[in-house]
Amino acid sequence: MGPLNGLRVIELAGQGPGPYCGMMLADLGCDVVVIDRPSDAAKVDTTKAATNLFMRGKRSIALDLKMADDVALLLSLLDDADVFIDPFRPGVCERLGVGPDVVCARNPRIIYGRMTGFGQDGPLAQAAGHDIDYIALSGALWLLGREGDKPTPPINLLGDFAGGGLMLALGIASAAYERSVSGVGQVIDAAMVDGAALVAAPFFPATSSGFWGPRGTNHIDTGAHFYEVYECADGNYVALGAIEPQFYAELLSRLELSPAEFPQWDRTQWPALKQRLADVFMNRTRAEWCELLEGTEACFAPVLSPSEAAQHPHNVARGTFVQLNGVTLPGPAPRFSRTVSKAGTQSHIGAFTDQARSGNLWS
Repeated sequence: MGPLNGLRVIELAGQGPGPYCGMMLADLGCDVVVIDRPSDAAKVDTTKAATNLFMRGKRSIALDLKMADDVALLLSLLDDADVFIDPFRPGVCERLGVGPDVVCARNPRIIYGRMTGFGQDGPLAQAAGHDIDYIALSGALWLLGREGDKPTPPINLLGDFAGGGLMLALGIASAAYERSVSGVGQVIDAAMVDGAALVAAPFFPATSSGFWGPRGTNHIDTGAHFYEVYECADGNYVALGAIEPQFYAELLSRLELSPAEFPQWDRTQWPALKQRLADVFMNRTRAEWCELLEGTEACFAPVLSPSEAAQHPHNVARGTFVQLNGVTLPGPAPRFSRTVSKAGTQSHIGAFTDQARSGNLWS
């Protein structure tokens, strides 16, 4: 049983960060029930295994929140819940009749988590957007990319997941602890703009002080030759991160390169040294470089695809990945010594609707 075992969570079905938050809470032991749409439940082929990553460890019921009876059922479920996840723009839940003014009045202990891009207030609160917009506004996107190139979005990892779902999960766990002291729940305003800005927090003072320069010119953003991705002879890639002098010395030693010809902190030489290292790494395959460098003090790793990562001996030994309904997925993180987290199997959309309507959902 995970460390949050016993917490009951109602999650309104949404995209990206909301379901990701609910998945993490389920991994940590929460009983998570997703409110899906009947139209989506009607499309499910129950002869096939459920494989939606975000549904692992969760149950699903299908309710039409435009129908008064289904809204009443949802409110009754929330009366006995600990957490409610609202993934919609500000005001949507209020219009549905399940806003915090109603839900928290009926259940003062509930933790009402609201997941949006721009937040519950401010000039852009009602604006449409996606991850790329939120990280752009946060200042984080400006930092990312190679020298002389436009900012490069890290797919939707930074806004949706790191700055969104993960921040809401942290907020819910924090509010649950506070409730153990006060006995009262509260509303959480989790905005992806806020979260992405916080993830990038160290680079705000670094930029204003002049310590951090334009994107792609710094020591950990591919500006330096010792912190870079290099192509190998077979078209695969390896990653270097030899920042500290002892690790850099180990790298040069194993590559049989002269420290005098590869001064680490002479920034004027970084572009030329990157090209020289690029030429070096094109002389062997990734597997050959792994044989020479992996597991050493050179701060080296192969760049693996998702399928390769699941098969790497280190990840296999630690059980980093799990198999659920025939699909390989990352397992829960972090790991707890006593209250072990578990990635539960996925359920089909609407599979527990009858149980909810009969009043036995929480039994």
